[in-house]
Amino acid sequence: MPQTAQIISKAPAPAGGPKPAGQVLSLPVARAPLAPILVRLATQAAARVIPPLIVLALLLLAWQLLCSSPTSSLPSPLKVLDDTWEFIIDPFYDNGGVDKGAFWQIATSLSRVAMGFALAAVVGVALGVLIGQSVWAMRGLDPIFQVLRTIPPLAWLPISLAGFQQAEPSAIFVIFITSIWPIVINTAVGVRNIPQDYRNVAAVLRLSWWEVFTRITLPATVPYIFTGLRIGVGLSWLAIIAAEMLIGGVGIGFFIWDAWNSSRISDIVVALVYVGLVGFVLDRLIGIAGALVARGTAA
Repeated sequence: MPQTAQIISKAPAPAGGPKPAGQVLSLPVARAPLAPILVRLATQAAARVIPPLIVLALLLLAWQLLCSSPTSSLPSPLKVLDDTWEFIIDPFYDNGGVDKGAFWQIATSLSRVAMGFALAAVVGVALGVLIGQSVWAMRGLDPIFQVLRTIPPLAWLPISLAGFQQAEPSAIFVIFITSIWPIVINTAVGVRNIPQDYRNVAAVLRLSWWEVFTRITLPATVPYIFTGLRIGVGLSWLAIIAAEMLIGGVGIGFFIWDAWNSSRISDIVVALVYVGLVGFVLDRLIGIAGALVARGTAA
């Protein structure tokens, strides 16, 4: 049933006569057609989805042509799919020990990343705020941080194993020490870039340090903080894969190393696809969280 709009129409009153009552007129209201909107949305979605699918199809075709020879040292995509089909369709199996499905391998690695990255986020933001606000802290800590951040993640693993004497906390420490530096640096840059007018207003209003942090420092530095967090979570995922190859146990990193020792190249290929997809999702989640928080704390 079409929507209508009511309009009160008043006819001119005759000379010397009573004023006529307003007449209600019902006019149809034009409704925007739904088909063009759906077509526009479908076109926008296709513009985003079709190009990556075309590139992916071309890469798979080239891979299939290059590795289809019986003498090839790497399996073709069809052979990978044939070798790992049961592993792909049943990610939740658990036969005990390290013989577990992809879900449990990835979930274990993600739990380690979550603990190490959460610690790095808290400590990194605190240190970044300190360095950004204090000149003495920046002069004393920044050179040390610049040296430490250049140390590769796996170089920390022997020290962490010697200190913790256990594989689990050692892996978490490697994640922490790898991902904290971009968080510290980006947070400090954000604090230093706060306009001086904001600081002057806080001084005039005599805001406490907590009010300055929650009302000025945090909203102004949220984009910088989440830039550091996005870089940090990517480094965390890279670090845990490398660390698990050495510490052993359940985890997607050790699964890749174990597959190499057992000459299961197809399993390695599938695991690498999972690693890439999980890293992509982690990056997008931090990016979405940053956009939401930045919108909610905008000054």
